[in-house]
Amino acid sequence: MHLKTPEEIALMRESAQIVSKTLGMLAKAIKPGVTTLKLDALAEEFIRDHGAEPGFLGLYDFPNTLCVSPNAQVVHGIPNNTPLQEGDILSVDCGAYKNGFYGDHAYTFAVGPIAAETQKLLDITKASLYKGIALFQIGNRVGDVGFAIQQYTEAEGYGVVRELVGHGLGREMHEAPEMPNYGKRGRGKRFQEGLVVAIEPMINQGTRKIKQLKDGWTILTADGLPSAHFEHNVALLDGRPQLLSTFKFIYDALGIESDEEAPFEYTGPIIA
Repeated sequence: MHLKTPEEIALMRESAQIVSKTLGMLAKAIKPGVTTLKLDALAEEFIRDHGAEPGFLGLYDFPNTLCVSPNAQVVHGIPNNTPLQEGDILSVDCGAYKNGFYGDHAYTFAVGPIAAETQKLLDITKASLYKGIALFQIGNRVGDVGFAIQQYTEAEGYGVVRELVGHGLGREMHEAPEMPNYGKRGRGKRFQEGLVVAIEPMINQGTRKIKQLKDGWTILTADGLPSAHFEHNVALLDGRPQLLSTFKFIYDALGIESDEEAPFEYTGPIIA
């Protein structure tokens, strides 16, 4: 595991906050009739205007700035010219690279009013993210976080994707340790001060089984039911989990009030 100094974590937070601001900007643009290619163009321009580079563009030969995954798509959807429709959900995963470090997080948006059962999927998936973050504690292990997410979501009858996992984050987009959204308590690598990870539940309304499109990227649920994806970047700093990313900019754009991030407030150094 690549442990970071407080100064490096501050640089990582700057990258993560650019992603947060990008998602907040997109929150206002995500509406019926808009194409995901348009969202992708907006995101690339915004990230570059903030002195960073798109973290996904060209990474492993991915062709775009955003991974955009509507409805039954789980992750890694490629932007296209299909207009969004009212009632859709859209998972937007975004990365930024600045000062030698990556930021990488995701949010699943409602496109206009959505079905009550779909809204519940979004709510439970996002709540499970914070269940996992709460267990990202010094002395705990990878399995403790995965167990918390799995137990909470499976109790609602949802499927936890196994093939795709969270990860360490830093100078590389994907570092050790892998952070599954399932697991057994007390198993896996032990967390240490200075570790930064991306925790990202990918939860399906139905089966946990998935399939991949012929484009080599897009992952979707095997039964065609919706999937949700929420992701934060979290550092173990001063002995506790602290958020480097935030959904605040999204909530400001959408008029949502929330104190869900308060227990994980960042108190480290800030880049001027």
